[in-house]
Amino acid sequence: MGTIATGVAKGGAHKILISGANGGTGAAPRDSIYHAGLPLELGLAETQQTLLRNGLRSRVVLEADGKLMDGRDVAIACLLGAEEFGFATMPLIAMGCLMQRDCQQDTCPVGIATQNCRLRGHFSGKPEYVVNFMTMVAEQLRRIMARLGYRTVDEMVGHPERLRQTAPTRSWKAQLVDLRQVLVRGTCDYAHVMPGADCPHFLPSASAPDMLPGTLDATLLIPYTRSARAALTPIRFSVDISNVNRCLGTMLGGVVTRDHPDGLPEGSITVDCTGSAGMSFGAFLPAGVTLNISGEANDYLGKGLSGGVVTVAPPEGTTFRPEENVGVGNVAFYGATGGRGFVNGLAGQRFAVRNSGATLVVEGVGNNGCEYMTGGTVLVLGEVGMNFAAGMSGGVAYVYDGEHTLASRCNMDMVDLEEPDEHDLQVIHELLNEHVRRTTSPLGVMMLYRFKGISGDFVKVMPREYRRMLELTGGFEAQGQSHEQAVESAFETMRGGR
Repeated sequence: MGTIATGVAKGGAHKILISGANGGTGAAPRDSIYHAGLPLELGLAETQQTLLRNGLRSRVVLEADGKLMDGRDVAIACLLGAEEFGFATMPLIAMGCLMQRDCQQDTCPVGIATQNCRLRGHFSGKPEYVVNFMTMVAEQLRRIMARLGYRTVDEMVGHPERLRQTAPTRSWKAQLVDLRQVLVRGTCDYAHVMPGADCPHFLPSASAPDMLPGTLDATLLIPYTRSARAALTPIRFSVDISNVNRCLGTMLGGVVTRDHPDGLPEGSITVDCTGSAGMSFGAFLPAGVTLNISGEANDYLGKGLSGGVVTVAPPEGTTFRPEENVGVGNVAFYGATGGRGFVNGLAGQRFAVRNSGATLVVEGVGNNGCEYMTGGTVLVLGEVGMNFAAGMSGGVAYVYDGEHTLASRCNMDMVDLEEPDEHDLQVIHELLNEHVRRTTSPLGVMMLYRFKGISGDFVKVMPREYRRMLELTGGFEAQGQSHEQAVESAFETMRGGR
């Protein structure tokens, strides 16, 4: 914990969150709830001591989160080094949560963690309940601070010497625990050369400078597209990028969404990027914005894609075969809700995890592809890794299974492998055409020329419950119901079937 905290503090982080093993909704296996992770106090103490030793503590804010229940828990976390505190479990209880620990089952009896309209009607919580709880925590903390002689939270931060280990009486094993290393304040090795480095809490004057005004979005993309966004005139230009340009396009997307909540017409803003894209390239990109990469991309490409278009292709003159080399990193298009993505090359692990509406084409993926996918369409033109489609409850995936390895690598708990029909083959052919048009993929060109001969090797990955819902929705629409009414009726029918 200390090593990681030191690294991100040197990298310019403004806040570090330390989360303990306790807390959470309980939507996890019982063994994970009771036997995973370590207490908040251990990570917090190590982080505080390591940052202080390296003269970095004054640069960052430490936040503690791990089932803080009352003012006493807040006081302990504060003395160990935390300045901010996260609450979740107790506010949930204040709003009526019974901790049934079945949040993932859609059966919450008090209407908090559910999509069921009938169960939602059971919710009786009020904002005043949470306000009362937080007021109680603040008053209890204020009394503890007065007893210890502190006037402000900043004065109290980072003084573990004010804590003492109590002698347990119920467990002989607990008596063997030695907390002396946890309750050490720590010293700074650079206090003599860095004024203020030995401060045990955050100092605004020592914080890392705000780097956002110097990003490529702020200095180029947003100013250069101002007139195009205002007059809705298409614009296209090129930029050189490197892997230090993280989240490229996200600030531009935010400005577009602010001025045009529904996005821009397709092709309004097109940016051709050359180089190596950094983390989260094109994250949350809205409709009307297209980002093309001539090079490769790091992890989290197109995270939360919300209507835009992201393409990745090797630079011109590349001598290697893109379909045999990794073009984008792990967790590409995580949580995408709309838009389109095309990758001329292989993707890393966890491709299209939690995709709920985007249309994506890639030439091969690593392990855990399409995990927890709930909507959208994914076309994979090559082999997939292990555990493909695990927890996939919606959407459709088409996989070219020329080597016949999909059946052994696909997680069959929630999906079936089917032969595509004529409509599916038409969708695949159209996506191949668009993939070639946007990325000039050699593999895509070859597959288009041989499409009739290889169409039998495509496999449709279809979630069982999703197919059932589509069939029910079509039946209700045939009875004259609107699409929204048909969807609601299908959900009610499926719930009744359980």
